[in-house]
Amino acid sequence: MTAKAKPADPSDALDPKKALVPSVVKVNEARVTRGFWPKITRTAARIPFADQALAAWYAARDPETPMAAKGMIFAGLAYFVLPVDAIPDIFAGIGYTDDAAVITAVLAMVGASIKRRHRDKAEDAVQRLKSK
Repeated sequence: MTAKAKPADPSDALDPKKALVPSVVKVNEARVTRGFWPKITRTAARIPFADQALAAWYAARDPETPMAAKGMIFAGLAYFVLPVDAIPDIFAGIGYTDDAAVITAVLAMVGASIKRRHRDKAEDAVQRLKSK
């Protein structure tokens, strides 16, 4: 399966049991690569977990991050960038609570793989995005 191909079932991309299947990781990585920066740029000033999402992004892009951690991070970030949500993002106040919960769960699972350098880059990026 290529990075442009989709899993047979769209829910496979977000299924924690399938998050480490190489073809699913490739699909999630492609989705996140394409959609993360546009979404974080639009939302960084409004979502309190922007620094966490960005730290996860930087960890996922780091060649030193273990592949299993990358797979879980890409699954969580794919949930963030996909337009289909348990709670649609257009609902003010609660629209991003499910995204925050997913990012928090991912960080709980792979937090050891998110290093201080990832968090520092994330803090810098949030400051830049909020100042725009």
